[in-house]
Amino acid sequence: MEWENDAKQAMAKVPFFVRKRVKKRVETEAQQAGAARVTMVHVAACQQRYLHHQEDEVQGFTVESCFGQSGCPSRIDTGEALSPRLEALLRAHNLKEFMQSRVSGPLKLHHEFRLTLADCPNACSRPQIVDIGLISASLPTTRSESPCSECGACLAACKEEAITLAEPEPGPQFDWQRCLACGQCAKACPTGAIVQNLSGYRILLGGKLGRHPQLGRELSEIFSAETTLAIIDTCLAHFKAENKQGERFGELLDRTGLAFLSPYTFKTV
Repeated sequence: MEWENDAKQAMAKVPFFVRKRVKKRVETEAQQAGAARVTMVHVAACQQRYLHHQEDEVQGFTVESCFGQSGCPSRIDTGEALSPRLEALLRAHNLKEFMQSRVSGPLKLHHEFRLTLADCPNACSRPQIVDIGLISASLPTTRSESPCSECGACLAACKEEAITLAEPEPGPQFDWQRCLACGQCAKACPTGAIVQNLSGYRILLGGKLGRHPQLGRELSEIFSAETTLAIIDTCLAHFKAENKQGERFGELLDRTGLAFLSPYTFKTV
């Protein structure tokens, strides 16, 4: 749907974490009014609704993703259609009803449980600053039946300088402390000497913005889709069991600790 310039400029000022939802709501407002273009009238009407009837707009959770599936060359294809499964899992926890039982007064958008999926370590969808952030990952390995030609393509592809071509061992060696599991070296290798070894998801917990921002804590492994969903389910159960007054997941983790995730370990910084 086309937007008038002033309406478009107003939309650019909406906080990024609700911009997609607000834009969709404004376009619905315009369509219901029979308009062919979005104007400031539709933006203002939607703004008033968010300011004065915000609880009606609260869903209880959001699942955001980047534009990787639209053809981004950095995208890691894990072979999983994870977003619909994530939405189904969060919906099953009835988070809006739960938050209504914990929050004194009407719900606001910041009470929603936020989950973001990024398709590569560039993390355009900001998984570090939401309750649960996921980053698609692909660890490389070498394949002996495809000898390395030492062309250096992998060195050029690796922004972290996590690969060396040095004696005495032939072929590429990986520095796992530097590697971000972006998969670009395997894509760049012309001989197939480097291939994808393990794909899945990095998991970050408890990130948030606000008055006391913090980055999410990262679990130390790369997890399959099934294990990722199981971990998220465990986190949601802990969130509901321990939440007192609608606090964010990061604040709750600061208070309760991480013992409930004892089977997993966190990266040390």
